[in-house]
Amino acid sequence: MDISGLFVYNRKKSEGIYIMVVQWKNRQMRKAKHSTTRLIAFGFALIIVIGTLLLSLPFATRSGETNLLTSLFTATSATCVTGLVAADTYQNWTLFGQLVILCLIQVGGLGFMTIGVYISVLLKRRIGLQERATLHESVNTLEIAGVVRLVKKIVQGTFLIEGTGALLLATRFIPRFGVANGIYFSIFHAVSAFCNGGFDLMGIEEEYSSLVSFEGDILVNVVVCLLILVGGIGFIVWDDVLKHKWHFKRYLLHSKIVLASTLGLTVVGTLLFLVFENNATFAGMTPLEKFLGALFSSVTPRTAGFNTVDTGALSNAGVLLTMVLMFIGGSPGSTAGGAKTTTMVVLAFYAVAMLRGREDINLFGRRLTADVVRKANAVVVINTTLAFGAACAIMAMQPAIAMSDVVFEVLSAINTVGMTTGITRGLGTVSKLIIALLMYCGRLGSLSFALVFAKKPATNHVREPQEKIIVG
Repeated sequence: MDISGLFVYNRKKSEGIYIMVVQWKNRQMRKAKHSTTRLIAFGFALIIVIGTLLLSLPFATRSGETNLLTSLFTATSATCVTGLVAADTYQNWTLFGQLVILCLIQVGGLGFMTIGVYISVLLKRRIGLQERATLHESVNTLEIAGVVRLVKKIVQGTFLIEGTGALLLATRFIPRFGVANGIYFSIFHAVSAFCNGGFDLMGIEEEYSSLVSFEGDILVNVVVCLLILVGGIGFIVWDDVLKHKWHFKRYLLHSKIVLASTLGLTVVGTLLFLVFENNATFAGMTPLEKFLGALFSSVTPRTAGFNTVDTGALSNAGVLLTMVLMFIGGSPGSTAGGAKTTTMVVLAFYAVAMLRGREDINLFGRRLTADVVRKANAVVVINTTLAFGAACAIMAMQPAIAMSDVVFEVLSAINTVGMTTGITRGLGTVSKLIIALLMYCGRLGSLSFALVFAKKPATNHVREPQEKIIVG
């Protein structure tokens, strides 16, 4: 009796069952991710509402008068670690209001899930699988295993770095603002810089001046730049560097891309700003001041929002370069916003692979998966579409504002940068609400924001007939 056909049949049947199980598992994972994304979106919205209510209290403002729109805009900007303000942080808000803003920046930078789970760990509560999955999505890690241990490192590392930054800044701020104000200002700016918040208290000297008065101060420039960069490279990279120290070859591919792209963007951006602004905003400065100005201008658009030179006075080339850096932003799983460095690297190498006629995208001896390219394309398309739509809407409602200023503003908002050419305060009610929505979208991530309103993944997948079209 020939039973070979029976074996072949059973093998094919087993393979078919295995494929069905894998497809079912993938659908369940997509559904879980969808619900997790909505939970995170709701959480941030709730924090913004609480922040708005606190900032609307009479004793939150120096005048005692509350403006709901200003409170909402400020709470959104702080929670989404952006830095765009409708009123000067020091001049408008009391100490209570400033502390509310500081707390919102810290929670927005670390993520409410990270802080919540860390508190649960301190209370020795058990962290369930659903909480771990939500945390995995919130922190944007590569895998769910070890995510609770990573949270401990994130929170402890954050306080250590912010504390070190505050101590260094205090050596400049205490002599200038007194002991009490100096210590408070040091903590506020260290947290704001590390979380890429962009809020400042320099309104004590001049409204909306940011760190312009420290343009030639080496310590303040370097410390703030380092805080921004460390906060913007991502928690996964921190963990990888701590594990493998200086052994670059042992790093994850993600870490290698983030570190290489961050260094490249910082160096190239500094050199370009030195060229573009030499006879513009840097005119009359010493060589050291020009270098510090160029370095700071290269770092802060990704995505911190501070400035040591007048953003509104930048040359056209400087404005364009700033927009490009704002669009790129920081790295995934960090306190920064933007399309992210890894996204732009993936698309750049995808284009190179296409030009060379290669199917694979190879980086540091590793091949990227196709889904990474699809996600990178989606992020850029959604970000661009939202920015374009918002810019058109604002220009239609307020045609007197220059197009370049509006585009700069919307890119600053959606990429959670916080830099402005000075038009934020002159925006109308609807325009401010649009900017607030962009900041919220940018903090969640444009792709995650889109998924919030998307339908849940369908159970049955029916694929349409395939046909080619001409592209390019």
